[in-house]
Amino acid sequence: MPGREELPSTLRRSPEKAQETWIKTHDSAVEEYGEGERAHRTAYGSLKHGFEKVGDHWEPKEGGRKGPSDEQSARPRGSSGESFGGVDANASKQGGSGTGRPCITGIAAGQGTGRGRRSGSSHPSNP
Repeated sequence: MPGREELPSTLRRSPEKAQETWIKTHDSAVEEYGEGERAHRTAYGSLKHGFEKVGDHWEPKEGGRKGPSDEQSARPRGSSGESFGGVDANASKQGGSGTGRPCITGIAAGQGTGRGRRSGSSHPSNP
């Protein structure tokens, strides 16, 4: 499915450049790897080099800064280290937490990542 049709809601509320970055990378990754999680992870990885998530949308990184969102992203694939759950650990903008740090509620608990779910959980996606 073309990236424009799969564009996440946070990107629909974001600048056109962020949308174009995600769509182009997604479509290329689908050609290379096929449709699925890997194409989406690749598209988000590309997006995070030039944008950071602020609240419910993406904004360009301050000062035009580009690059990995945290030390783990900068390491070669398969290296160990602390992950920040897809949040830019070096974010320059305030997220929705009001602390000056990006809001990562739920990610630390594994919500929305496909990890951390238990059999018999009351989570709506895992009856």
